[in-house]
Amino acid sequence: MLRIPSQFLDEVALATDDAQFLDAVVAEWHILADLSFSDLILWLPGQDDNEFYAIAQIRPTTGPTALEDDVVGEMVSYDDESLVTEAYLSREIAETSNNKLQAGIPVDVWAIPILRDGRVVAVVERHTNQMGVRAPGELEDHYLLIADILSDMLWRGVWPDPGVGNVTVGPRVGEGLIWLDPQFTVTYASPNAVSVYRKLGLAGDLLGEALIPLTVGLVAGDGSPIDRSIKAHLRSGVTEEFEITAQHTSATVRTLPLSKAGRPAGRLLILRDTTEVRSRERQLVTKDATIREIHHRVKNNLQTVSALLRLQARRMTSPEAAAALREAQGRVQAIAIVHEILSRSFSGEVDFDDIADRLLRLAGDLAAPRGHVKGIRDGSFGTIPAEVVSSLSLMITELCQNAIEHGLAAGSGEIVLAPRHLDGGWLEVNVIDRGQGLPEGFKVDDQTRQSLGLSIVSTLAADLDGTFNLEPNEDGVGTRAVIRVPLA
Repeated sequence: MLRIPSQFLDEVALATDDAQFLDAVVAEWHILADLSFSDLILWLPGQDDNEFYAIAQIRPTTGPTALEDDVVGEMVSYDDESLVTEAYLSREIAETSNNKLQAGIPVDVWAIPILRDGRVVAVVERHTNQMGVRAPGELEDHYLLIADILSDMLWRGVWPDPGVGNVTVGPRVGEGLIWLDPQFTVTYASPNAVSVYRKLGLAGDLLGEALIPLTVGLVAGDGSPIDRSIKAHLRSGVTEEFEITAQHTSATVRTLPLSKAGRPAGRLLILRDTTEVRSRERQLVTKDATIREIHHRVKNNLQTVSALLRLQARRMTSPEAAAALREAQGRVQAIAIVHEILSRSFSGEVDFDDIADRLLRLAGDLAAPRGHVKGIRDGSFGTIPAEVVSSLSLMITELCQNAIEHGLAAGSGEIVLAPRHLDGGWLEVNVIDRGQGLPEGFKVDDQTRQSLGLSIVSTLAADLDGTFNLEPNEDGVGTRAVIRVPLA
C-alpha cells in the first residue's frame, strides 16, 4: 500500500486513479527489482516541477544493495544533475552507465518516468550495484532482458495492472521463472522453474516446448480433475495468479503479459513450489475436522450423562437429592451445549449469543416442574475466545439456577441476562431477577462457602482473573449477579 510520508502530504497531490496505479507499482515492483538486480526508489513530483519526494524503496533479493541507507523521506530540489529531474522533464528514460560512485560503490542508475495520459505521475529510479554484480550467464542475461521490457512497460504506464494493488505476496522471481514467446513457446526457463515442472511430472526439457498443452497434459496425466481454466489463465491478457497440481505436487503460477514498444513480447510466468504448504494446509484441515468430531462425540456423551441424571432424579424419593441431581444435569447440559457449538466452529472464537439463548431455555426447562420462568437476553455477547466459553457457560448456568431457586423462590418470573463489553477488553455479564432480593446482612463470601453453585462461580471467575459479586438491583427490587472477566 502506497503511503506518503506525513511531511510531504501538503506538497504532493495525486488523483485517485493515479494513486491506485502507484499502489499496484509498489505491490509488483519486487519483480523489476529482482530481475534488474537493482534497488528501486519511487519519486513523486511536488507542486513545483523541480522538486521530487522519495516515498517508497525496495531492495533486490537477487543481488547486493546499491543503497546502504533508506532514502524514503528525502527530496530532490532544483538539482540539474539529477536523473530524476531529467527523466521527469524529458519524459524519456534517463540512464548513466559510467559506474557513478555512491558511498564508494560503482553504481549504474536509471530513471524511468511513469506516463499516464501524457502526464508524468512519478519516477522510478533504478540503482544497480556493479561491484557485487553476478557473473553474466544465461539466467542473468534473460533476467536483464525481461527487466528492460518491464522498464519500458512501466514507462508507458501499461504495467502493472491497477487491479493488483491489494494482492497478497505472490511468487518471487528467484523461485522460478519462465519466459514464453507470443506463441506460448518456452523461450527461457530458470533452473528452479524446471525443477517445479520436474516435480509435476515433466520428463524432458522445457526449452522450446509449447507450454499450454504440456501443462494440461501433466495435470490430466495425474488422473485428477483437469482445471479447464488453465488455458484461459495462460492466455489471459492481464496479470493473473492460479494453482496447478499434478503428481502430488502443487505450484502457484503468476502470469504477466509482456509488450515492447506497444507490440507483444510474450509472457512472463513466475512460479512457486507450494507442495509443502498445501500438504500442511491439508494436515490442518484434517486436524480441524478431527477436533470438531471430538467435540461432537463429547457432546453426545455428555447428553447421555445428562439423560442418566434425569432418570435418576425421577427415581429419587428425597426432594433434596432430586434437586441436586437436577442441578448436576443442568451443569452437564451447559457443557454439552458448548461442545456442540465448538463442533461447528472454524476459528478460535465462538459466537456466544446462541449459547446464551440455549442456556436461558435450559434454565426455564429445569424450572418447569415448579413454575414458569422466562429467560431474556438484553444485549449481545459477540464473539468469545474458545478458552473462556466453557467457564462462562457454567457460571451463567449456576447464576440462572441460583436466581430461580432463591431470587424467584422456585416460582414463576423472568431472568434477564445482560452482557456488556467494557473498556480494556473486559466483559461484564449481569444475571438479573425481579424476585425477593437479598437477605439482611448478606455477604458473598459467606454464601459462596455455603452454596456449591456460588462457590463454582466464584472459583471459575477467579481462574479467569475476573470478579464475581451479588448485589441488589438499582431500584431495590430483586438481585443482580455480576461477572466481570477479561477477554483480551
